Amino acid sequence: MPAAQNPQEGEKPPSLVRPEKSWLVAVLANIKADDMELPPDVPADALADFDHIETIDHIRHAIESGGHKTVFLQADRSLPYKIQDIKPDICFNIAEGLGGDAREAQVPALLEMLRIPYTHSRVMANAISLDKTLTKRIWRDRRLPVAPFQEFIIGNESLRSELEFPLFVKPAREGTGMGVDTKAIVNKESELRERVEYIIKFYRQPALVETFLSGREFTCGLIGRWDSRKYSRHPEWYDENKLGYHVFPVLELDSSRSVTPGIYSQASKSKEVGEEGAPGYICPAPIPADLTRKIQQLVVKSHMAIKAIDVSRTDIRLNAKGEPVLIEINTLPGLTPGYSDLCLEAAAEGIAYEDLILDILYLGASRWGMVPARELPQEPAKKRGNSN
Repeated sequence: MPAAQNPQEGEKPPSLVRPEKSWLVAVLANIKADDMELPPDVPADALADFDHIETIDHIRHAIESGGHKTVFLQADRSLPYKIQDIKPDICFNIAEGLGGDAREAQVPALLEMLRIPYTHSRVMANAISLDKTLTKRIWRDRRLPVAPFQEFIIGNESLRSELEFPLFVKPAREGTGMGVDTKAIVNKESELRERVEYIIKFYRQPALVETFLSGREFTCGLIGRWDSRKYSRHPEWYDENKLGYHVFPVLELDSSRSVTPGIYSQASKSKEVGEEGAPGYICPAPIPADLTRKIQQLVVKSHMAIKAIDVSRTDIRLNAKGEPVLIEINTLPGLTPGYSDLCLEAAAEGIAYEDLILDILYLGASRWGMVPARELPQEPAKKRGNSN
């Protein structure tokens, strides 16, 4: 898939969208450091979702390359006061929240209340996407493919008859592979009960149990929405046949050589690309064109089903029949250049990191009337046949 399409000979290139003035952009995130100490009663991967300061620096540099000013604000309990003092024009939000069953919705809810513009999905989609069980129920109701699943709240619930071993067990409301290791696959009742009890006790939330998908694993992101071409700096990216979205190339995650063979775990995700014990990241995935098309269509449908907006990344795995099945969706995908899945996908088709970040920013700003709409050439009206 080409990153850009050049105008045809004789066509006028699209005008560059420019705001009336440069913005003060507050980058909001939760930061982790290698020397951070955790309480003894929480799992070792409790802060896996948090970002390193180097990622924030990359995002700020990309935004500043577009002529804007930036400031970084740690998304802690002081954020409501700091943000009112600084008064940014817009927030580039990648904050994970500070706990609770809808923590990724905390900062968007705050910004909505203060009427401060921000990027990425809004409150409801961020709350839904973190709840893997609720997401699967919505997808299932929309007739999208999901594996049979069951949520365990207490731990001694009877296993539903449609769930057959081997099963996969993980926390119902976490991301970044948290709670996923070689013991996540269970092959008998005793292993299931032991793992469910562990998840409920240490992650303090329900355990999601689903049929283990034995096939190849993929992830694929998108950017945009129905009116992207009016506000994007790169209108040529967006395909009207894909409802205005730009769907990135499919990325295959080859965990056969990782520290957790066959499982895309938090331990494997934490390793640098190419490092020993890291999974293979193959983009574009070496799969038939029809499978690529099916996966990309599912990515758009999964995004729309939970009312996500502007950017997301969806994980998919093949079942025993070789059919793609939805696993989960991330409305706050990682944005570390050369490392995060979405960035690897963008780079695979020649999209510069700065352009990716600025398009996310401009799409978010356009929701708040901060970006003038580009005039698009009108398509000729379609002729209608006679009707009786």
